[in-house]
Amino acid sequence: MDKHFNKLSSLILGTSLIATVASAGDGELQKVMKARGLTENDVIRAAKTYNPTGGRDEFIVFSSGGQSGQVIVYGVPSMRILKYIAVFTPEPWQGYGFDEDSLAVLRQGNIRGREINWGDTHHPALSEKDGKYDGKWLAINDKANPRIAIIDLEDFETKQIVVNPVFKSAHGGAFYTQNSEYIIEAAQYAAPFDNDYHPIEEYKETYRGGVTMWKFDNKKGRIQEKESFTIEMPPYMQDLSDAGKGVSDGWGFTNSFNTEMYTGGIEVGMPPNEAGMSRNDTDFLHIYDWKTLAKLAEDKKNVKIVNGHKIIPMDVAVKHNALFLIPEPKSPHGVDVSPDGEYITVCGKLDTHASVFKWSKIKELIKNKKYAGKDPYGIPILDMKSSLHGQVELGLGPLHNQYSNVDGEIYTSLYVDSQIVKWNYKTLKVLDKENVHYNVGHLCGMEGKSADPQGKYIISLNKLAIDRFQNVGPLHPQNHQLIDISGKTMDLLVDMPLPLGEPHQAVAIRAEKLHPHVRYPMGTNSKTGEQHIGKTLAGQEKIVRKGNQVTVYGTMVRSHINPERITVNKGDVVTMHLTNLERAQDETHGFTVDHYNVHMSLEPGETSTIKFTADIEGVFPYYCTEFCSALHLEMMGYLMVKDPNKKYVSAQKLKMQTMTQAELKAEYDKTVAVNAATDAVIQSVVAFLKENKFGDHKVVAALVTDAFDQYGQIPAQKKLADEAVKAGDLEKAILFENMIWQLMVKTADVGIRAKDALVRLIATKQSPAASSGERAFNEGGCSGCHVIGKVSSGPDLTGALQRHENAEKWVRNFIMEPEKMYDDPYVKSMIDYFNLKMPNQHMSEKETKDIIEYLKWIDENANLF
Repeated sequence: MDKHFNKLSSLILGTSLIATVASAGDGELQKVMKARGLTENDVIRAAKTYNPTGGRDEFIVFSSGGQSGQVIVYGVPSMRILKYIAVFTPEPWQGYGFDEDSLAVLRQGNIRGREINWGDTHHPALSEKDGKYDGKWLAINDKANPRIAIIDLEDFETKQIVVNPVFKSAHGGAFYTQNSEYIIEAAQYAAPFDNDYHPIEEYKETYRGGVTMWKFDNKKGRIQEKESFTIEMPPYMQDLSDAGKGVSDGWGFTNSFNTEMYTGGIEVGMPPNEAGMSRNDTDFLHIYDWKTLAKLAEDKKNVKIVNGHKIIPMDVAVKHNALFLIPEPKSPHGVDVSPDGEYITVCGKLDTHASVFKWSKIKELIKNKKYAGKDPYGIPILDMKSSLHGQVELGLGPLHNQYSNVDGEIYTSLYVDSQIVKWNYKTLKVLDKENVHYNVGHLCGMEGKSADPQGKYIISLNKLAIDRFQNVGPLHPQNHQLIDISGKTMDLLVDMPLPLGEPHQAVAIRAEKLHPHVRYPMGTNSKTGEQHIGKTLAGQEKIVRKGNQVTVYGTMVRSHINPERITVNKGDVVTMHLTNLERAQDETHGFTVDHYNVHMSLEPGETSTIKFTADIEGVFPYYCTEFCSALHLEMMGYLMVKDPNKKYVSAQKLKMQTMTQAELKAEYDKTVAVNAATDAVIQSVVAFLKENKFGDHKVVAALVTDAFDQYGQIPAQKKLADEAVKAGDLEKAILFENMIWQLMVKTADVGIRAKDALVRLIATKQSPAASSGERAFNEGGCSGCHVIGKVSSGPDLTGALQRHENAEKWVRNFIMEPEKMYDDPYVKSMIDYFNLKMPNQHMSEKETKDIIEYLKWIDENANLF
């Protein structure tokens, strides 16, 4: 490797990593680079974004899912997708819209009595305290059907959907005020507030724009609809917004386009909208004092009520000095308030400049009532030049902005030029540009719209991918590109295809601010956070019939569903409440009944409900849809639907071949013996766990609790088995003993996982060489025959370095050239015993040395295996 690479790499990756890379310079790394055509810079960029197995990201990104109606969650810098959050659209894996509890949330989004099952998510927003993200709630808007949804970041589930009662579309949401008092949602396409017909010729008189201030309870995480209000605005197309912070707290800023109030008419020979709506040299930035307006909205004389919703008319807002306009660059698409609240940046898509307004200047103009004029609706207009801090030419198609942790530093996307511009909004100087691929819309900085931006990275949310990925047909994925901004110049690190809708905007937060729980208190309705009406614990399972209403109270736990047989009449309305009894993390169960279009996802501790009419006759298996254990396929049952008006003639039952009493006794004894042997294994694991104080480790303790839950059911089954033996019914006794064996298998499965987890926690720390050796041991196929701690297809290797003179050399030779040692007396005896020959796995010298270090680590911790 050349000197330049070594110097650059040392600065970026650190000397310890470079030492590793350099040592592999003539080895595997160079082979990989050559085979894949990678440059040294490619390797550096890969290292910057790589998360080793089990690694964690520094930031979590919430991206809108566009037409999918969902939210996409991924990590930075790895750019790994972690989750899709179901919001406005049914989503089968999560059961969203298929179980009754999530369906109740989805149906909150009905509009004028109509079910709406899709959404166009645009702008996610994180709740704030003092202008900083607090990691509690996420809001997201639906442009197509003006709605706001609230997502709880304790479990990443949608808890509320609110419909805007007066807007017909709303692109400009959602934006929190600096202490999450309100969420700002701006109208997009002007329309009448009421639901009546109004001809387009009455556009200026009856069509309106506006901004809705949704009152938000930051403790409960719910919008308070009755305490919310809308500020009436002219029929300009309001667009995006931002809330003031710091010195500008209490004010809101919303830009607009089509201040021409053009209404098109291409079908009757008029110029198209894009011509008429971009005629003016400037559009208007709306500035409003929402704190004053909120107080005004409390008095009914200041509002008019439309569709049950409070609206503050424009003349009321103007009369109380709470609504103003400032000319801004034409056709803008965003307004961004600086971390301290003093500077407000607006970019116009049809202007090459970014305009930076200064709050102190605006405030002074308002205070002294220095107006340049009024718009047709009587709203005061502030002079643009007097409001500006300055302008700077950036390039073609400037759109959106994000702030960094460097004072004055801002990043702007250029849609037409396909570039990101780094510049200083205080000095008005361009500092750097970076090409992206292609046609970037929004940007996502790390907490880049908060009062505490973190810098480090910018994500370019590109509208086009074109040739960046494998061709998958005419519909291409979007392309999110991660850019390192920690150096003097920007460095594009990695592309990430996003194949779910057209993401518009994303927000990023430090992962350390998020504290999602991994299980619910038993019997929780996750959509309300309260105890579920159908909460059912083990032993409480039942089926209740009232007329044609059948209610099932059931449970799910590895590896059975209780009840396992449900018989109903055709036409019955069936309600099934199921509770996931698991306590262990990540032990989700899914549930469906074949043919009935229902599904639910039950996380540990959760209770959920499905409801359907049993309107077709037949036998329908139901089962757990989430692979959850070794006996997952056995986790099922039958729904049997019979027609009460039909007579069924049972087919003659086939006589099963019966066993003699002696044969039954032998089978019973064999089953009991297997159970005793299995129990001995369990007790040895329990002894190990107790000796090594498993209770000191939360993750292990949770697994042990889960294992004991299974094991605790055995005495009841044993009692039934013994009673059957006393009654002379050996066939039934064998069935109960088989149930005991299944419970033991489930206990052992979890218990051994607990033991393995505990071993990793209490064992001595592996050296880098031992860690590499373990990886080589597993990836090289050694673990296929050798299981540490017990004899398997090959001998246990615990103590292997104590069995021979010059043991390390002996083991080294045997790994690298085993065929040369087949006649060694010791090796020959092993071949004869296991009926296998050690194959040559073609390990390198380094891999072999590392495996020997791994074997040393095993011997250091021999008591744990």
